[in-house]
Amino acid sequence: MTGESSIKFTALEPHPGFAMTLTPVPLAPVADLSTTSRRRSVARLIEPLEELTRTSPYLLRTSVRTRPNDDASLLPRYIFLGPRGGDAPIRIGIFASIHGDEPEGAQAVVEFIQQLDQNPTLATGYVLFIYPVCNPHGFENDSRYAQSGRDLNREFWNNSEEPEVQLLQDDLTHHGLQGILSLHSDDTSEGLYGFVRGVTLSKHLLEPALARASRFLPRNQNPLIDGFPATNGIIHQGYPGILSPPRGMGPRPFEIVFETPATAPAAHQRQAFLAALHSVLEEYRKFISYGANL
Repeated sequence: MTGESSIKFTALEPHPGFAMTLTPVPLAPVADLSTTSRRRSVARLIEPLEELTRTSPYLLRTSVRTRPNDDASLLPRYIFLGPRGGDAPIRIGIFASIHGDEPEGAQAVVEFIQQLDQNPTLATGYVLFIYPVCNPHGFENDSRYAQSGRDLNREFWNNSEEPEVQLLQDDLTHHGLQGILSLHSDDTSEGLYGFVRGVTLSKHLLEPALARASRFLPRNQNPLIDGFPATNGIIHQGYPGILSPPRGMGPRPFEIVFETPATAPAAHQRQAFLAALHSVLEEYRKFISYGANL
């Protein structure tokens, strides 16, 4: 992690209309990941979701161990079945903590599922395949890397032997996803930014997500972000081997990587992630509806 950021973060401020869409029912507590007094625990993080799977008609648990008989290798997977819309459901994958030292995305995903369960109409027309922790070993050990010492987000579609990558590649191949959302925190950035493939999706999906999340954190306006040319916090190039759909897949899902500044307060990061996730669901539903009416 880098040193203390020079940027000033203001108090949390909900986006107009965003907070209003959520039913005012207390959420089950989510594990506090900001403290370092005890080791992080995947099991503790997902406790609220495990409880929901026993009571909710919308949430299914499909978690799996990536190494036989190794509880520490549990990779949590969930499917959220939103209320039916007019057409075939939209299938989106949401992935967090593929770098284990970026826990805020994982916590935001847990809160996101709770919010959807409180107000399932927010997910009308969607089937969401959700992966709160893609790197269980790294998450529990506060490490970017997997148990092998490798960066999982450089391993995709490169004949990787990493069991987490093999599992995720299999799901990316067979779930028929129309979109992929990955959540990250960047300790070299002092503002929000995102990666997206395609100019159209920049306008219709990533730009609104950044705008809404900017109510909680500033946007990175640098012309170069993470080594790539950027415009208004949006880049169109990424590193080889990142989590992505298989080569040659058609029709190709949209891909968005949403990044918060890791030096920002954890609560600000979680709120920014939540704002972005809700924005993408809303805007992609509009995008699909518009295309169907052309």
